[in-house]
Amino acid sequence: MLRRLLFWTVLILCVAPFSFGQSADPGGKASPTPPGPGSQSAGIGSNSTQADVAAALHPAPSALPEAIRHYRRGEFDAAIQSYNAVLQENPKSPDAYAGLTRVYLKQKEVDQAYDAATNGLKVTDSPTVHVALGEVYFRQGKIPEAEHEWITVVNTGYPSARAFWGLFRVRTSLSLYKQAKETLDKAHDLDPSDPDIQKSWVGSLSRAEQIKFWEEYLASPTNDDAETRADMQHHLDFLKASQNQPRHPCRLVSHVPSTETKLVRILTDPTHLHGYGLAVSLNEKKGELLLDTGAGGILIDQTLARKAGISQISETDIGGIGDKGRSGGYVGFADSVKIGDLEFQDCRVSVLEKRSVLGGDGLIGGDVFSHFLVEIDFPGEKLRLSPLPKRPDEENAEVTLQTAKDGSGDDSPGKTDTDIIAKPSPTSRRGPRDRYIAPEMESYTQIYRFGHSLLIPTRMGEPTPRLFLIDTGSTLNLMSLKAAETLTKVRGNSNMHIRGLSGSVDKVYTADKAVLQFAHLRQENQDVTTFDLSHLSDRMGTEVSGVLGFTTLRLLEMRIDYRDGIVDFTYKPQR
Repeated sequence: MLRRLLFWTVLILCVAPFSFGQSADPGGKASPTPPGPGSQSAGIGSNSTQADVAAALHPAPSALPEAIRHYRRGEFDAAIQSYNAVLQENPKSPDAYAGLTRVYLKQKEVDQAYDAATNGLKVTDSPTVHVALGEVYFRQGKIPEAEHEWITVVNTGYPSARAFWGLFRVRTSLSLYKQAKETLDKAHDLDPSDPDIQKSWVGSLSRAEQIKFWEEYLASPTNDDAETRADMQHHLDFLKASQNQPRHPCRLVSHVPSTETKLVRILTDPTHLHGYGLAVSLNEKKGELLLDTGAGGILIDQTLARKAGISQISETDIGGIGDKGRSGGYVGFADSVKIGDLEFQDCRVSVLEKRSVLGGDGLIGGDVFSHFLVEIDFPGEKLRLSPLPKRPDEENAEVTLQTAKDGSGDDSPGKTDTDIIAKPSPTSRRGPRDRYIAPEMESYTQIYRFGHSLLIPTRMGEPTPRLFLIDTGSTLNLMSLKAAETLTKVRGNSNMHIRGLSGSVDKVYTADKAVLQFAHLRQENQDVTTFDLSHLSDRMGTEVSGVLGFTTLRLLEMRIDYRDGIVDFTYKPQR
């Protein structure tokens, strides 16, 4: 599932210079190393497990299985009524409070979910409710707090499948893929019937088994929203259409392990620079694609697709910023993709069935180069791709262009893209590997990776960092309306027009002065563009409080190690 976060505006903001003052490194504190299975637990009292045991000894009223059934069928109002009926019978039911929490999360009512979990903990210090609270924290962007809740429950010995599944989500976001696979296996062993666990687990199956799973899953009512079900159906259609075709690893065929190529300017109009892109050849047909770290894979418009002879394999939907819904498109394969001195073959490409809103011929996500160290030198207008540091025990691996999540042409649906580690990469004989921080990269900042999206802890005058998307495809820095209203004054701005792949944004606001601190950089921003980013947060599965856009990133040389989830920035003042 390709999430496109692309937009342009009719105004270009001025960028204040960076200052290199002392600031805390949010990467280190935001991503604590989890304690081992035998480490000391804290936070849940010894009576918590006893509370759940007591609940098990007294069978739940009949409303509880009914509530679970309503919840899994997406009948949320009925589920709430049933869970409240359980609480009438047993006011301390941990299952009812945890169930209500998850219903509200599915309804995208995050504040109500938090209230349900914390109210539950006031009457029962139960691992079941602590696990549900962890799910709220994760959705709020409080990933360390979520991790703490789940680790504490696991360390008590309480067999919670969803605690292990939660840790799977955290480990994946931290590029700890081996640990993530282990926690997902444990979650599946404890409760293979949980739909969320099933959807993460299915990526480890063969293509035929995946087809069978998705056919059966989509044949029944689920609690997924309409957009997510559409993604699942498109994924199933792609699996069926490509099941008799060979795998498409988008392999490197040139004998050049690294390259440097010039960035090309992509204009919003004749006088305004939208961003930088790459000159790319698809099947010997040239095009210019916006280099967009906020997007995934390769997306081209139908004009370039026709010239390059990209045939349709299956349909898909393509969306991004905007309030007008997603656009139709299709998936195909390019026999050849040339970028600089590199040539790749058999690469997946998505095609937008309307004229691109970008000004170029499409876009290319930064994650396409995730098997390389990606150096984007905006001031020098260059892109450099070089080999990633070799792990101490690693042999030479085949280099590929990452145009699908697992490198095979399969593109699994899911809001957080956490299923990407369930299946080993075809270039790895040892299965999933945890991140490796080479000695020369110890100064890099750790980020959270959600599929193609890179979220960096960013402070806005608060002690606790929030998560911002690193997005070279966004013209402006952005702040979510929810974050802006808690930090500064917000006013409507009818003169600002924002448009993306999902059309225009209906309501745009301006927030007063905001100071952004990320990595070792600090920047003051006046009149920050603000609008509702809740759809982006819902799709990501965690709160996205803002976007670091091109007006900031154009002053930097960026180094991105997608494999290990780390980034580095060097400020280069423009002459």
